[in-house]
Amino acid sequence: MPYLFTSESVSEGHPDKVADQISDAILDEFLRQDPSSKVACETLVTTGLVVVAGEVKSKAYVDVQGVAREVIRRIGYTKAEYKFEAESCGILSALHEQSPDINQGVERQNPEDQGAGDQGMMFGYATRETDNYMPLALDLSHRLLRELSAIRKEGRQMTYLRPDAKSQVTIRYSDDNTPEAIDTIVVSTQHDDFDASEETMLRRISEDVKGILIPRVKAQLSAEVQQLFTDEITYHINPTGKFVIGGPHGDSGLTGRKIIVDTYGGKGAHGGGAFSGKDSSKVDRSAAYAARHIAKNLVAAGVADQVLVQVAYAIGVAKPVGLYVTTYGTTKATDGNGQQLTDGQIAEKVQQLFDMRPYAIVQRFGLQNPIFGETAAYGHMGRESQTKQVSLPNNETRQVETFTWEKLDYVDQIKQAFNL
Repeated sequence: MPYLFTSESVSEGHPDKVADQISDAILDEFLRQDPSSKVACETLVTTGLVVVAGEVKSKAYVDVQGVAREVIRRIGYTKAEYKFEAESCGILSALHEQSPDINQGVERQNPEDQGAGDQGMMFGYATRETDNYMPLALDLSHRLLRELSAIRKEGRQMTYLRPDAKSQVTIRYSDDNTPEAIDTIVVSTQHDDFDASEETMLRRISEDVKGILIPRVKAQLSAEVQQLFTDEITYHINPTGKFVIGGPHGDSGLTGRKIIVDTYGGKGAHGGGAFSGKDSSKVDRSAAYAARHIAKNLVAAGVADQVLVQVAYAIGVAKPVGLYVTTYGTTKATDGNGQQLTDGQIAEKVQQLFDMRPYAIVQRFGLQNPIFGETAAYGHMGRESQTKQVSLPNNETRQVETFTWEKLDYVDQIKQAFNL
């Protein structure tokens, strides 16, 4: 019997995402000046106020106010009527030195012995249902809001848009787990106050979402996915009505409160640890990226159609305490006798192929580079790896790569190991 699955996303102007972006921008500035910085930076945003707190060990000096204001300005909170505005909001910094008790378990004389910055379990997931190996409902939810943001910043259409927005997509699946159609799309967007009745206002926003936003999103998609957009989709556009008050004035925002948006939209699993504001010694972040890299490369290599990878650590210990793989019964790989490999056998091969010590993960993905600001809105996974130029304190520049954990650079090794 067909079933429904739903995922949501939030825009860069959502208060929790404003907090994430400030935390990651501060992290990036510490790393730009001192790649060995240890940072755990939390942010709270509310009406007219930003509070930054956390622990840092670094040689760098960071202008927290300047970094935060630049993030807020870039997002689009630049008008006093928003009650949260880049130039006038108060910014309080309460960053202090990292506990030496924690640091002694992380930094070692031999860098390769670097211990995990905390205990816990992290998950990575991949599925064949999209080109970027992400769950379809989440991928579409992200695309809706990225395109809505692009329309807002272009300033030619839907000129009433404000930065805060949310989306949600429900997919109908067949019994064999194949997407059949989009069942429901929800879009809630903050907007200017209209000189019109609420009914007129909502009608215009609804018409623009269906007539401007949806076609722009569809144009980015494969023909196969475009066919899922039928005339039978149920749309809920600003279903509560007027949405003028939004952003940090409408709701307070906190770093790390959108971890399911950041990962897989409820598909697979999440270990519980947030990402933003944490340097790569915190395995909550770095090992989650490494687990995604494993899952994506396994699916791309043809080992299975769907893969979930779990890795777990003890604080201060380099080697993981466990690694688990499940393919949800979609395994394609076989042994030398033509017998289908078990998930345990797949996990054993994965441990031979991938070094999951924190130091090895950091080196593999270049995680001491200032590459985290780009992750803080529209998902940490499923993004395209790109290069950017970074200015260094000594007036030099360096090319760095973003979203390195999304690269399919282990496919050949996996095919060889699995005889594919």
